[in-house]
Amino acid sequence: MKIAIIGYGRMGREIEKMALDHGHEITAIIDNETDWDNKRDVISGADVAIEFSMPAIAVKNIRRCFEAGLPVVSGTTGWTDSFEEIRKICLEGEHAFFYASNYSPGMNIMFELNKNLAAFMSKYPDYRILVEEIHHSGKKDSPSGTAISLANEIIRHHTVKDIWVNRPSKSPNELEIISIRRNQVPGTHFVQYDSEIDSLEIKHTAHSRKGFAYGALHAAEWLAGRKGCFGMKDILYDEK
Repeated sequence: MKIAIIGYGRMGREIEKMALDHGHEITAIIDNETDWDNKRDVISGADVAIEFSMPAIAVKNIRRCFEAGLPVVSGTTGWTDSFEEIRKICLEGEHAFFYASNYSPGMNIMFELNKNLAAFMSKYPDYRILVEEIHHSGKKDSPSGTAISLANEIIRHHTVKDIWVNRPSKSPNELEIISIRRNQVPGTHFVQYDSEIDSLEIKHTAHSRKGFAYGALHAAEWLAGRKGCFGMKDILYDEK
């Protein structure tokens, strides 16, 4: 498979290494406007683009890939206020787009556990709910896209919470997300239900970025030949 990498930060470099180890070819690396100017013709020869860039330029990058006729796998977080815009362009143009806030297989299993746990815990409103995320100090968005995904699923399936806030809160309807930044932390996400009688917790700890790179590469392979908008649930329930 011929891959164009859009965004050459920590994740871009990890994806490049893993892709080459798996026998794929990197046809272009796009990391700035000059790269877009100089490599626009080259990128159209790829089979798929894997995009891990910055929130401020993610939408522009995705649109450019669509214009080049490329399927896109995106893992950039912090831009999803524009998700419906991208979804509309994808579907109307018959493109292929895959998005996940977190590509770790283990994290996506936690998403499913989190959703079901929130539904169960709706019956026990005395429990205080907390979402905590810890990432490396260079992460630009706060809270993380993964923490937002966890919080939104809790709100969707829990009868008490109807909004998340990125700070401590004692308001019954507000769901706390606590964001912590430390050096050399790939990503830790923690959901806790706490009461006077006991506590219940689910937690995912990434040991390195390899799991994210593996998931993104697997998504790129899975996306081949498909049209439409997809996410990790499509892979989780399509494994054969």
